[in-house]
Amino acid sequence: MDAGSQLIASSTPTHVYALFLLMAIIAYNFYTVHTQKEFILMAQRLRKVTPLYHSVNFAVAYLGTVLSAFTHDMSWTVMLMIPTTLFLMITEIKRYKKMRVIKLAETELQEEFKVFAKKIYTMQVIAIVIMYVIAKLF
Repeated sequence: MDAGSQLIASSTPTHVYALFLLMAIIAYNFYTVHTQKEFILMAQRLRKVTPLYHSVNFAVAYLGTVLSAFTHDMSWTVMLMIPTTLFLMITEIKRYKKMRVIKLAETELQEEFKVFAKKIYTMQVIAIVIMYVIAKLF
């Protein structure tokens, strides 16, 4: 087996596993927002997971780029994966920035943030699922 075939053989499953890990991180974040009653504890948990989220999202994007470049596949499916990755990154940054400025005494903003974060995580899961379905169909 030549080096190129080995690269593709190892990159494809790793890309899919990284995608499932990203989904697990999003599910954990949603669970944290949904179940944690104290805002400070919720914010601390989310703050700890944020670097992991971005690292895994980067890994998914990087592996996808390597696969696409090596196989010379620049189809519409691959073109849609780029904005999906950017959407995930931008929404997570917006969520983090909004969470960061909320103070302990601002309980109304804390409740608004929880609703906002749940919407963000729901949109992220929907974006990944739609992209996965499109990738499987085409």
